[in-house]
Order: sequence, then C-alpha cells, then structure tokens
Amino acid sequence: MIGSRNRGAQFALASLEAEAAFAGSGFACLFSNSDEYERALITRRRAEGRYRRPYRHGPVLMVSMFLGCAMVVAATVLLFG
Repeated sequence: MIGSRNRGAQFALASLEAEAAFAGSGFACLFSNSDEYERALITRRRAEGRYRRPYRHGPVLMVSMFLGCAMVVAATVLLFG
C-alpha cells in the first residue's frame, strides 16, 4: 500500500514537472538579441505601410496655395480699394 502511494506521488511529481516545463516554453523569446527583434519589427511595419515616403509635392502645393491667397488678397484690394 505504501508502495502504491509512492508511485502515485512520483507520477504526480513527474507530470507536474512536465507541465511546468511546457508552461515555461510559452514565455521563450523568438529572437536571440534585440537587433533581430528590431529588424523583424521594422520589416513588419514596412509591410503594413507605416514607413511610406513623404508627400513629394509638398513645396509645389504650398507655393500654389500662397499664390492663390495672394491673388485673392490682391483682388479684394482692387475691388474695394
């Protein structure tokens, strides 16, 4: 009877150790260092389209808007002046 308890306790201990080892593997890191993590993060963000080139026509648009506003001001001055 004592032998069967001992075997049951050993079995319970072995299964508990196996479950603990399996549970600990869920927290393992996929990357060996921070450089690999950063490279993977940037690659994923590029695939999502986060690092797009800035709008190239920004200066042209700003100059066009300035000239348009200047023409409106000039027309207003000529009309009411």
